[in-house]
Amino acid sequence: MTDLRIAGVEGDGMLEQWRHVHNVVVPPAAMSAEEARERQDRYRLANAYLGEVLVGCSTVRPPAGERRVATVIARVLPAFRRRGFGTAIHDEALAHVRVLGAEAVETCVLAVNEDGLRFAERHGYAEIDRYVLDGERDEWVDLRLPPGGPGR
Repeated sequence: MTDLRIAGVEGDGMLEQWRHVHNVVVPPAAMSAEEARERQDRYRLANAYLGEVLVGCSTVRPPAGERRVATVIARVLPAFRRRGFGTAIHDEALAHVRVLGAEAVETCVLAVNEDGLRFAERHGYAEIDRYVLDGERDEWVDLRLPPGGPGR
């Protein structure tokens, strides 16, 4: 774990790496390079590396709305799961939203991603909503950290 490095996405190469992890972990929501660039304009995207090997990524949606709700999403490539990388990625992203003044923190997970749901629950998140986006078939789960939860 001492070699894990988390870096904000800069440049097309790192953005393509971020998109690769996103698309492997969330295939029903696979995005094009153009969609990834649009995300980069609105959110903080970061990649996680073990030495020089890409192991995961994160997305941080900054606090919004009256309740200052931020969203933290940590993704880890399947070959690197259950080794603490997800926790490190999540904790780094969570610290970032706290600096931005988030008063509430949420995450979203594809419902069929049992690993992702277990990870969120182990980190203190509780389910608040399940839904299917218009025109799609895949179910998503929104989860929220309780007030004063981890990172507070």
